[in-house]
Amino acid sequence: MRSKVPLPPVLAEIAAGRDHVKTAEFAKAINRASQTIRKNYCLTGECFGIKPVKVGKFLLWPVARIAILLNGDSAE
Repeated sequence: MRSKVPLPPVLAEIAAGRDHVKTAEFAKAINRASQTIRKNYCLTGECFGIKPVKVGKFLLWPVARIAILLNGDSAE
């Protein structure tokens, strides 16, 4: 059973109750450029230890993993 990760207020506002966010929203949450996120994904298949789900032409990033990253915990 997974424990609930507290969402930082900025991420909670961006996610608006969704489980996954698009690349631009992920970039905004972690204060990076969207292109940085896409480049890291293309080079390593992940970004800051977070692997996205690809749906059609979109990369969807899990909000719970982003919250772990923003809270300063390990993404593992």
